[in-house]
Amino acid sequence: MAEVLVYVDHVDGAVRKPTLELLTLARRIGEPVAVALGSGAADTAAVLAEHGAVKVLTHEAAEYADYLVVPKVDALQAAVAAVSPAAVLVPSSAEGKEIAARLALRIKSGIITDAVDLVAGEEGPVATQSVFAASFTTTTRVTTGTPVITVKPNSAAVEAAPAAGAVEALEVAFSAAATGTKVTGRTARESTGRPELTEAAIVVSGGRGVNGAENFAIIEALADSLGAAVGASRAAVDAGWYPHSNQVGQTGKSVSPQLYIASGISGAIQHRAGMQTSKTIVAINKDAEAPIFDLVDYGVVGDLFDVVPQLTDEVKTRKG
Repeated sequence: MAEVLVYVDHVDGAVRKPTLELLTLARRIGEPVAVALGSGAADTAAVLAEHGAVKVLTHEAAEYADYLVVPKVDALQAAVAAVSPAAVLVPSSAEGKEIAARLALRIKSGIITDAVDLVAGEEGPVATQSVFAASFTTTTRVTTGTPVITVKPNSAAVEAAPAAGAVEALEVAFSAAATGTKVTGRTARESTGRPELTEAAIVVSGGRGVNGAENFAIIEALADSLGAAVGASRAAVDAGWYPHSNQVGQTGKSVSPQLYIASGISGAIQHRAGMQTSKTIVAINKDAEAPIFDLVDYGVVGDLFDVVPQLTDEVKTRKG
């Protein structure tokens, strides 16, 4: 069976959930070979093996932390040359998509971004994408070179599938461009205690109907009761009610959680483009004609200031 390279997104050896999802998808089309780079790379082996990695290629060097993107592209290019994989899978983050695009250019291959599903085909992996502001679903296949595919978080369930996980050192020769853009400083993001928006299994979002920054407290209360991330529509962000880093939509972040709860959001196409691939969608809006109701699995016509606190109380009661 052909091998499939999986780029490992980790922080000092702690593997992030989207990578484990990629291992699930990689097993559908071949044998997963993980590529872990930077500080703590070798520490990722145990969890990667637990989730199906037959091999873990590691390389630790200061360049991965000190410089942007290119050292990682150099390493993946070296891994492609060493393995000759059937495909390369990368998490669909901002950095991941830049790495994938640069790699595809280097190895003269086609690229697919923001896939939401992946299956084996007779002529190579076939990816499912949501395109044109989530108005259409397409199936796509790369016809030139080794497919490079970025996959949205929450596109597959994390499944344990113990494998050998043999650790092998990857030989990497950094290119002259690797040290072109230096990182001069880092500022840790203030922790809210909530999941990362793009990776969360549940997202609770508020829109224009929240009617003020102070009222986002009821959105946050529901999110906290569910262990969810908090999102916001463009209207709420433009009004200054919530940070842009939490905006869901075509000009914000794209999310694909198991459950998406939209409160006081009308459902403009700009917002729908960022959340339409969510597995289950619930909307709360007092306007029964709001476009969001055309999209949802469950809709509640009512004032969010009445409905959301009751929902929060019910969740707490059932969990308590």
